[in-house]
Amino acid sequence: MSPEKAQAYWKENISTIIKLLIIWFIVSFGCGILFINELNTIEISGVKLGFWFAQQGAIYVFVILIFVYVAKMTAIDEKYGVHE
Repeated sequence: MSPEKAQAYWKENISTIIKLLIIWFIVSFGCGILFINELNTIEISGVKLGFWFAQQGAIYVFVILIFVYVAKMTAIDEKYGVHE
């Protein structure tokens, strides 16, 4: 792989990681701590949304982020010819 192509690969790789980490931070810290009072005004099946995000929702989002990361990295690897 040429140095330019390798640099573009890592730039796209790091960009993907940063975007997913931002989502992770917003969901875990934002929804679980910062915005909990606003989210608690919404109830789903008798459970306040802020509480649900702090206890269950963040875990679901984390698992979804893992699958998104795998899909994005597979596409990036294939794009740059470094897939297995």
